[in-house]
Amino acid sequence: MLVKALSTTLIAMMLVGCSLPNIQLPRLYKVTVQQGNVITQEMVNQLKPGMTRSQVAFIMGEPVLRNTFNENRWDYVYSVVLPGYFNQETRMSLFFEDDVLGYFTGDLVPESANPATENETESETDTEEETS
Repeated sequence: MLVKALSTTLIAMMLVGCSLPNIQLPRLYKVTVQQGNVITQEMVNQLKPGMTRSQVAFIMGEPVLRNTFNENRWDYVYSVVLPGYFNQETRMSLFFEDDVLGYFTGDLVPESANPATENETESETDTEEETS
């Protein structure tokens, strides 16, 4: 009799346990982590070859990473992480020649140097003219 009651109770507990995924448990707050220098498209648009180091530092800020073996290279890294949802990283490298900005590479390019943007705006203008 006792065995029958225990087994019935155990079966009932297992059936109740199977329905637990429908219960919403509170979640932990996840902090957004930002690291490095903020790099925006507006900042990159202002960069021009021939700028001095102080002009570049005024626009971009001092780099977090400096190449110890090559003082003519400044590296900028900016990352935003929201654990489990979002992860973004932007990188820029600026190269100086004779203490002026020679060229730069990275994830962002100046809008004036982006041919895809120019072609899109031209095609949008043509489409607007055709519809008028």
